[in-house]
Amino acid sequence: MIEFTEPGSRPGLVAPVMVAAFEGWNDAGDAASEAVAHLAQVWQARALGAMDPEDYYDFQVNRPEVTVDGDGVRHVEWPTTRLSVVRAPEGGRDLVLVHGIEPSLRWRSYVGELLDLAREFGVELVLTLGALLADTPHTRPVPVTGTSTDPALAETMGYEPSRYEGPTGIVGVLQDACAGAGVAAVSLWAAVPHYAAAPPCPKATVALLRGVEDVLDLPVPLGDLPEEARAWQDGVEQLAADDEEVAAYVRALEDARATTDLPEASGEAIAREFERFLRRRSTE
Repeated sequence: MIEFTEPGSRPGLVAPVMVAAFEGWNDAGDAASEAVAHLAQVWQARALGAMDPEDYYDFQVNRPEVTVDGDGVRHVEWPTTRLSVVRAPEGGRDLVLVHGIEPSLRWRSYVGELLDLAREFGVELVLTLGALLADTPHTRPVPVTGTSTDPALAETMGYEPSRYEGPTGIVGVLQDACAGAGVAAVSLWAAVPHYAAAPPCPKATVALLRGVEDVLDLPVPLGDLPEEARAWQDGVEQLAADDEEVAAYVRALEDARATTDLPEASGEAIAREFERFLRRRSTE
């Protein structure tokens, strides 16, 4: 059950998009959850509500935490999924942001509640963000793979059909539920170098936000993230410089990538990046 911050109050939204990310299995380097947190910060999201943690979390797996406020009063913070609303940035579409921990229990009921909320608010598109560990070098642009339940949207965005088979997380379950309910959905996944898996990974967060820009056709203010991404890359460079095995492995990954048809080197990808640059310049 969703516990609303203001019971009985439902905001009227303009062509809303639901953007969701979940901490845990779907969130290598915290890249996806940090992307949604960044959207909430730069666009001043307003709290909407949260899932009842009793319904979906095993508290021995995701334990509540005790905090102490400025008056010395202790509070228990429960693991949950929080919902917030962003009002049409730059005159675009409103956003419903979903930021939570991957649930431990009753996944089908969980995604059912999210879809019920999407229907109630007239959500036109569900955009899920994820990140995975992969054999990719930190010296190259972070690959972002997109899929969509809407064939026309997939063709427009240049997404390839996913051929993945194997275990999935709550992002995959939500994507499948959207397809079954006839709700247009897009899923963006960033590939984080597995030898630099410790969070945060701001370079992957930036890559996901660039993908969000493409889907929303709206520039996302990045703030300090590009600088943090450069600092992250410098740190990994130092790691490789101090460990010859890591350095040799990175060179092997670079050689392997050089022999493939890199998406970031394609004409369409370059054109999309140029269009993105023009939108940002126009906004500034």
